[in-house]
Amino acid sequence: MHLDPLAIVTAFGLIFLAELPDKTMFASLAMGTRMRPLYVWFGTATAFAVHVAIAVGAGSLLGLLPGWTVKLVSALMFGFGAFMLLRGGGDDENGEDAGGRTVTGFWPVYSTAFMAVFISEWGDLTQITTANLAATNGTWSTAIGSAAALMTVSALALVAGRFIAKKVPLKTVQRIGGVCMAALAVWSLVEVFTG
Repeated sequence: MHLDPLAIVTAFGLIFLAELPDKTMFASLAMGTRMRPLYVWFGTATAFAVHVAIAVGAGSLLGLLPGWTVKLVSALMFGFGAFMLLRGGGDDENGEDAGGRTVTGFWPVYSTAFMAVFISEWGDLTQITTANLAATNGTWSTAIGSAAALMTVSALALVAGRFIAKKVPLKTVQRIGGVCMAALAVWSLVEVFTG
C-alpha cells in the first residue's frame, strides 16, 4: 500500500469543498438540531465510509458514465431535497424537549443518520469525484482524503446545527437549506445543457 500525501490533500480539499453546499451537509445539520449530534456523526461517518469504499472500488467505471446523465440525476436529487425541505414537513417546535431535540437512543439515531446519508449520497458529486480521483491518484490515498473530508464536513454541520438549534427556528434552517438545494438543482440542470 503506497500513500501519496499530495493525493490525500488533493482529495480532502476537493471533497471538502464539494460537500460543504451538499444536501447531506444540510441533512446532518437538521438531524443535529433534533438528535444527539455524536450519535448522528457515527451514523453519517459510517455511511460516508461505505460510499467512499464503493466509489474507490468502482474507480474509473463511474468516470465512464456520460457526464450529462450524472448531472441530470444530481439535479433531480437536489430538486427533491429542496422540495422536501421547503414543503415544511409540519415540524412543531412546541412539541420538542427543552434542549430543542428529540433523544431516541444510539441505535435509532445511528440508523436514521446512516440511512439518510447512505441513500442520498448515491450518484452524488462527491462520490463521482472520489471515483474519478481514485482512477487517477491512487485508491488508498483518495479513500483516506475523501473519507476525512466527508466526516469533517458532517462534524462541522453537527456543531453548527447544535448552535443554530439554540438561536434559529428549525423551519428557518429548513427554508435556507431548501433554497440552497433548489439553487444547486438549477445549477446542475444548467450544466446538463451547457456541457
